[in-house]
Amino acid sequence: MPRKKKVIKKHSVRANLHVVELTRAGSSLDLEIYADNEKIGTMIIGRGSLVWFGGKRQLRKRIPWSRFAEMMDQLAYGK
Repeated sequence: MPRKKKVIKKHSVRANLHVVELTRAGSSLDLEIYADNEKIGTMIIGRGSLVWFGGKRQLRKRIPWSRFAEMMDQLAYGK
């Protein structure tokens, strides 16, 4: 009987959901992203945009949803 390979997980994500009211500002999903047990960044997903800041950075970058869609289309499909 063949042995199964042990899969080593490199990435993990911890989630925290803030729900004031789903349709109101202030509600968000906070995702802390780790690689090899080291925090590589935090993504805050809100109603109007998402916010990213790197693991050891203090400066946050706000990205509106339409800009995020453009970035993902570029990444996934090219020009």
